[in-house]
Amino acid sequence: MNPAEIKSLIETGLPSARATVSGDDGVHFEATVICDAFQGKLPLTRHRMVYATLGTRMGNEIHALALKTLTPAEAGEAA
Repeated sequence: MNPAEIKSLIETGLPSARATVSGDDGVHFEATVICDAFQGKLPLTRHRMVYATLGTRMGNEIHALALKTLTPAEAGEAA
């Protein structure tokens, strides 16, 4: 997997999301995901929402994914 593929999967699975993904070795990645749907949700729930977009790739093609999940307001974006 590459970062662009993961970004696409996240943004397709969470249509209002914007993701930035990095990772150099093809199995360990870091992502920041900004999404309106995170409003009012705890961090664990947010992470599960992102993991759901990746399905069985988590633990297989994607060995590890460090996540930062934010609402647009938390990211400092104007509404």
